[in-house]
Amino acid sequence: MKITKICCIGAGYVGGPTMAVIAQKCPDIQVTVVDLNEQRIADWNDPNPDNIPIYEPGLSEIVAEARGRNLFFSTDVDKAIDEAEMIFISVNTPTKTYGKGRGMAADLKYIELCARQIARVAKQNKIVVEKSTLPVRTAEAIKSILDNTGNGVQFQILSNPEFLAEGTAVADLLNPDRILIGGDVTVEGQEAINALVDVYANWVDKDKILTTNVWSSELSKLTANAFLAQRISSINAMSELCEKTGADVNEVARAIGMDSRIGPKFLKASVGFGGSCFQKDILNLVYIAKSYGLNEVADYWEQVIIMNDHQKRRFSNKIVQTLYNTVADKKIAFLGWAFKKDTNDTRESAAIYIADDLINEQAKISVYDPKVSRVKMQADLNYLETRSEEGNNDSLDTFNNAYEACKGAHAVAVLTEWDEFRTYDWQKIYDSMHKPAFIFDGRNILDSKHLESIGFVYNGIGS
Repeated sequence: MKITKICCIGAGYVGGPTMAVIAQKCPDIQVTVVDLNEQRIADWNDPNPDNIPIYEPGLSEIVAEARGRNLFFSTDVDKAIDEAEMIFISVNTPTKTYGKGRGMAADLKYIELCARQIARVAKQNKIVVEKSTLPVRTAEAIKSILDNTGNGVQFQILSNPEFLAEGTAVADLLNPDRILIGGDVTVEGQEAINALVDVYANWVDKDKILTTNVWSSELSKLTANAFLAQRISSINAMSELCEKTGADVNEVARAIGMDSRIGPKFLKASVGFGGSCFQKDILNLVYIAKSYGLNEVADYWEQVIIMNDHQKRRFSNKIVQTLYNTVADKKIAFLGWAFKKDTNDTRESAAIYIADDLINEQAKISVYDPKVSRVKMQADLNYLETRSEEGNNDSLDTFNNAYEACKGAHAVAVLTEWDEFRTYDWQKIYDSMHKPAFIFDGRNILDSKHLESIGFVYNGIGS
């Protein structure tokens, strides 16, 4: 089967970049990204590619090249579904906030709505590709809906999880470690798998394209994120022990990372992990394990989340304790709000929770982040429902540059590892702050000796 038209439902962090790269690398395939959010689609269609809704290095250039040629963004979902031979589902699968599985299970209502819409619209056979991160056996549910509520057409369901890291998504798409495609073992299922393999083979070596059954593919995504998050929580657990014993977590990480069985990646101690995937996917894994009665398995993975939450609380507690056990009416400057550098994504960012803790202690928070707006920061705090929106607004101030954010501050907290933070005139910042001037480096990116020579009281993670 030769694919000539692709539709992707969902114009978010996965759908947008993935489809942009497919369109760039497959000029003979028409790629249409659809979303019900009119503003988001308008932003993707903005004549200035720098105004697209997602910041990823290199993405705006790819969108500018392909958009209008074979890459289209639209709110006409039915039309795109009807015309496409292959439909990617790339909608949000947040953790449930209600009912059974609240706080752990993935909320699949958007997935089901997509399946029902595809079933209603489709008049010809379709290949439906799960791109969203989903619990094991979701494909079975999607197929049941399609087969029982459709127009008698044949659907093949594939699992094609994304393994993108925000901030390097374009590089990950252009040169992936692997492409994973799961499908049925039937003849029709294998034909569908081969059709998607042929799409990726336009730029990915076939040796990197793995094919499995659907269930293995779905579980592989959850497992990959769980293993990566586990490494972060493991080194963060050791960071607390290092602080108590006089060891240096950076030296420990370097020593164990040189062991070829362990490797150096994801051993960077920090204030904790964030993002849209790690916590959500591990909680989902915990819920699945519990649903099968595997309580020891569930407890094992849940500890990764417990450790991450502890690391964030420990950081905010350290700020309060160091500032003489009170931050009431003190200005604490945050450098960074995004959950990591080179993205404007703030989902589950440590900065949100640390700001919330410090506002509970009546601190005044001033923030500078090069890519995150004040509106987004306010929305992040309001989502926690800890206090009134007015209370958050009064306690949070934002600035267009770091020097203004830090002026008159009692302490600076580095919460995102933006490269520019390393290059600042820290003497200028020191001169503008209350004394003693404290720095809490939640990402261990600054030169502690240089800062201490200026006069800062430096606090890193794990030393």
